[in-house]
Amino acid sequence: MQTQPRFTLAATTLDAPDCHALARFYRGLLGWPVRKEEPGWVEIAPPDGSAGLSFQTEPLFTRPQWPSTRSEQQMMMHLDIEVDDLPSAVERALALGARMLDFQPQDDVRVLFDPAGHPFCLFVRIGPSV
Repeated sequence: MQTQPRFTLAATTLDAPDCHALARFYRGLLGWPVRKEEPGWVEIAPPDGSAGLSFQTEPLFTRPQWPSTRSEQQMMMHLDIEVDDLPSAVERALALGARMLDFQPQDDVRVLFDPAGHPFCLFVRIGPSV
């Protein structure tokens, strides 16, 4: 019987017009140090070495549209970021350069755009963690 190869998620990569600028935003938001930095590429990760975020400069980057429309670049993914204080977390994200969306689909979640235009959600977990 053939054994299953090991798979480990190392990072999620976000394209941006300037990977260094977007990495600075997420470093400020998450407090994670840089793991690797080179021209056109930055990796940040939590100190425990678990999966982090990578950023890649993409000169042809097009900001996603959310909520989606048929005529614009649609969102392919977004980050869900758990926080312990939603109003303070939103205030911090805005101070770092995020933008609040007018449309908020839930009372206990805030959808924002990062400086490159990627949507992300801030939320406080209610109930037991899985």
